[in-house]
Amino acid sequence: MRDHADLYQLRSGADNAAGTVMLVVLDGFVDAGTVGRQAADALFAAFDAEEIAAFDVDRLLDYRARRPVLTFVENAYTEYTPPKLSLYEMRDSDGTAFLLLHGLEPDHEWEAFAAAVRDLVERFSVTLVVGVQGIPMAVPHTRPTTATAHATRTELVSGHTPWIGRVNVPASAAALLEFRLGETGHDALGYAVHVPSYLAQSEYPRAAMAALEFVSGATGLALPGTELEETARQTDEEIEQQVEASEEVQRVVSNLEQQYDEFMAARENAGEAGVPMFGEDGSELPTAEELGAELERFLADRERGDG
Repeated sequence: MRDHADLYQLRSGADNAAGTVMLVVLDGFVDAGTVGRQAADALFAAFDAEEIAAFDVDRLLDYRARRPVLTFVENAYTEYTPPKLSLYEMRDSDGTAFLLLHGLEPDHEWEAFAAAVRDLVERFSVTLVVGVQGIPMAVPHTRPTTATAHATRTELVSGHTPWIGRVNVPASAAALLEFRLGETGHDALGYAVHVPSYLAQSEYPRAAMAALEFVSGATGLALPGTELEETARQTDEEIEQQVEASEEVQRVVSNLEQQYDEFMAARENAGEAGVPMFGEDGSELPTAEELGAELERFLADRERGDG
């Protein structure tokens, strides 16, 4: 097995980098509503970013599975956009330094990747690693955005009630990283922001805003949120228009509202505070057909520019 020490290269200025918080946003696994991508885009748009470490993507990526983009003009290739996976230093609105690990999720050498990130955590004296993503959930868009919180220590997410009981899920590099960091005594947590299942294939800015709010609450960082507000408002209006135009979608949303409200009411009862919304095996989740295919088609058409 190859050594993980040469998996990344430090850039100039890395010795002066700082930040006790490292955010992790990897592209390539489940990210309903493009929550992680929108959150990362908002950070890059709001703050200056200095690349302090770059990973060797040739070792980590399967190019045939996720092909980079080349620009072709008339009779020649004119531009190549290489894939990246890098660690950046940023400063929030209050001037507090933090780190952002962003780029494509590795296809290969997950264990070496996790070990390399742990090296960076220790090199820069990071005390908390936080990941974000969006996951499809049987929740309505008409209620406050919620999230499934997970962490290496229960104290880190003590204020979050579980939504799902025991369940086997496909692994991801970010999830393995969190698990391995916990094994070595490092604090890490993540927020899987709940995106209504019927909106999972479209951009849902409201959930991206919530993701940044969850991170701010856990870290104290002053992160951008209002920049997404106008886009979120426009998206919300378009969703409402489509809901009003379809009795089928109205029924789906109404059923999800009832399920959501019953769960939230149960949470207020101290005796039921720990009861997950969907039981131990998730068997109470609605079927895909019940989750508003008509609304999903509408929003997908809007993204393609079909109206």
